[in-house]
Amino acid sequence: MKQTISVLLIIWAYQLSFSQDNYKDSLNSYISNYVQNHEVVTGEDKESFRFYPIDEKYKVIARFKKAVNSNWFSMETSGVSKKTFRVYGSLYFSINDTSVTLNLYQSQSMMNTDEYQDLLFLPFADLTSGEETYESGRYIDLLITDIVKNQVIIDFNKAYNPFCAYVSGKYNCPIPPDENQLPVAIPAGEKIFAQPH
Repeated sequence: MKQTISVLLIIWAYQLSFSQDNYKDSLNSYISNYVQNHEVVTGEDKESFRFYPIDEKYKVIARFKKAVNSNWFSMETSGVSKKTFRVYGSLYFSINDTSVTLNLYQSQSMMNTDEYQDLLFLPFADLTSGEETYESGRYIDLLITDIVKNQVIIDFNKAYNPFCAYVSGKYNCPIPPDENQLPVAIPAGEKIFAQPH
């Protein structure tokens, strides 16, 4: 009996290690593709990308609640032109022993295009913003199809900087609304770009 339990523990530990390795390999591939195909940063400047070490702790399952009759509004941006969004729904989860809520947004202009009509926008700032990460906050992209049985997986290891983090005065980057300012640090995803902009 003891031998059977020992064998099962070894198998479980191996499967867990294999799963974690697969996850890290997948994220490393995601980050490599992100850097290689970046629309703004080119050439040797790509060496100035910086990321936190991949940590599966920052991949969380959130409860999703769809917004009802949500009105369109103008979200503040880094430039002069505001962008039109509506709250698609709210995400409830716990991170670093803190219960938090984030609003998930839908872009009016994006939903009118075939390619991006299912795209949802998750902008956020946290206690690393302005210290280790871009001061105005970071973004995560989700799809409507990512919502399954009123749950959504949020992987903060995929958090990325807006284009304004690399070039000043050229883009109108949405600024995370007050309700998406998290009272916790999220040391995951993209860090401050190493080059001045």
